[in-house]
Amino acid sequence: MKLELEQKTYYRLKKGQSLADVAKVYGVPPRVLAALNGLKEEPQEGRVLEIPAERRNLYTVRGGESKAMLCGSDKNFEERNKTKLLYIGQTVWL
Repeated sequence: MKLELEQKTYYRLKKGQSLADVAKVYGVPPRVLAALNGLKEEPQEGRVLEIPAERRNLYTVRGGESKAMLCGSDKNFEERNKTKLLYIGQTVWL
Protein backbone atom coordinates (compact mmCIF):
# COMPACT_ATOMS: atom_id res chain seq x y z
CA MET A 1 0.00 0.00 0.00
CA LYS A 2 1.42 3.36 -1.06
CA LEU A 3 0.82 6.34 1.19
CA GLU A 4 0.73 9.76 -0.46
CA LEU A 5 0.66 13.10 1.28
CA GLU A 6 -1.66 15.63 -0.34
CA GLN A 7 -0.35 19.18 -0.08
CA LYS A 8 -2.96 21.85 -0.48
CA THR A 9 -2.27 25.19 -2.08
CA TYR A 10 -3.68 28.40 -0.63
CA TYR A 11 -3.63 32.00 -1.78
CA ARG A 12 -4.38 35.19 0.19
CA LEU A 13 -6.27 37.74 -1.90
CA LYS A 14 -4.47 41.06 -2.21
CA LYS A 15 -5.99 44.54 -2.58
CA GLY A 16 -7.51 45.04 -6.02
CA GLN A 17 -7.49 41.36 -6.97
CA SER A 18 -10.62 39.51 -8.00
CA LEU A 19 -11.54 35.85 -7.95
CA ALA A 20 -11.15 35.84 -11.75
CA ASP A 21 -7.58 37.20 -11.44
CA VAL A 22 -6.55 34.39 -9.09
CA ALA A 23 -8.37 31.76 -11.17
CA LYS A 24 -6.52 32.87 -14.30
CA VAL A 25 -3.10 32.69 -12.63
CA TYR A 26 -3.73 29.17 -11.30
CA GLY A 27 -5.46 27.91 -14.47
CA VAL A 28 -8.80 27.23 -12.79
CA PRO A 29 -12.27 28.24 -13.99
CA PRO A 30 -13.55 31.01 -11.65
CA ARG A 31 -16.75 29.06 -10.92
CA VAL A 32 -14.72 26.04 -9.74
CA LEU A 33 -12.61 28.24 -7.46
CA ALA A 34 -15.75 29.86 -6.03
CA ALA A 35 -17.46 26.49 -5.44
CA LEU A 36 -14.41 25.00 -3.72
CA ASN A 37 -14.26 27.97 -1.34
CA GLY A 38 -18.03 28.24 -0.76
CA LEU A 39 -18.23 31.73 -2.25
CA LYS A 40 -21.50 33.29 -3.32
CA GLU A 41 -20.05 36.76 -3.92
CA GLU A 42 -16.71 38.36 -4.74
CA PRO A 43 -14.23 37.71 -1.86
CA GLN A 44 -12.69 40.56 0.10
CA GLU A 45 -9.01 41.47 0.39
CA GLY A 46 -7.23 39.14 2.83
CA ARG A 47 -9.50 36.16 2.19
CA VAL A 48 -7.54 32.91 1.96
CA LEU A 49 -8.58 30.80 -1.01
CA GLU A 50 -7.93 27.10 -1.42
CA ILE A 51 -6.63 26.31 -4.90
CA PRO A 52 -7.68 22.96 -6.41
CA ALA A 53 -4.87 20.43 -6.60
CA GLU A 54 -6.08 18.88 -9.83
CA ARG A 55 -4.91 20.36 -13.09
CA ARG A 56 -6.81 20.03 -16.33
CA ASN A 57 -6.84 21.73 -19.69
CA LEU A 58 -8.54 25.12 -19.66
CA TYR A 59 -10.65 25.94 -22.68
CA THR A 60 -12.74 28.88 -23.84
CA VAL A 61 -16.11 27.79 -25.22
CA ARG A 62 -16.95 28.67 -28.83
CA GLY A 63 -20.27 28.71 -30.65
CA GLY A 64 -21.90 25.37 -31.48
CA GLU A 65 -20.14 23.36 -28.76
CA SER A 66 -22.00 21.21 -26.24
CA LYS A 67 -21.19 19.84 -22.79
CA ALA A 68 -20.97 16.32 -24.22
CA MET A 69 -18.64 17.49 -27.00
CA LEU A 70 -16.29 19.13 -24.50
CA CYS A 71 -16.27 16.56 -21.68
CA GLY A 72 -17.82 13.36 -23.05
CA SER A 73 -21.17 13.84 -21.30
CA ASP A 74 -23.29 16.50 -19.65
CA LYS A 75 -22.66 14.88 -16.25
CA ASN A 76 -18.85 14.98 -16.66
CA PHE A 77 -19.02 18.63 -17.71
CA GLU A 78 -21.16 19.60 -14.71
CA GLU A 79 -18.99 17.71 -12.20
CA ARG A 80 -15.73 19.17 -13.52
CA ASN A 81 -16.96 22.74 -13.90
CA LYS A 82 -19.43 22.99 -10.98
CA THR A 83 -22.17 24.39 -13.21
CA LYS A 84 -24.96 23.35 -15.54
CA LEU A 85 -24.43 26.50 -17.64
CA LEU A 86 -22.57 26.55 -20.94
CA TYR A 87 -22.10 29.76 -22.92
CA ILE A 88 -19.78 31.25 -25.52
CA GLY A 89 -16.66 32.76 -23.95
CA GLN A 90 -16.94 30.69 -20.76
CA THR A 91 -13.68 29.24 -19.41
CA VAL A 92 -14.08 25.54 -18.60
CA TRP A 93 -12.04 22.47 -17.70
CA LEU A 94 -11.98 19.72 -20.29
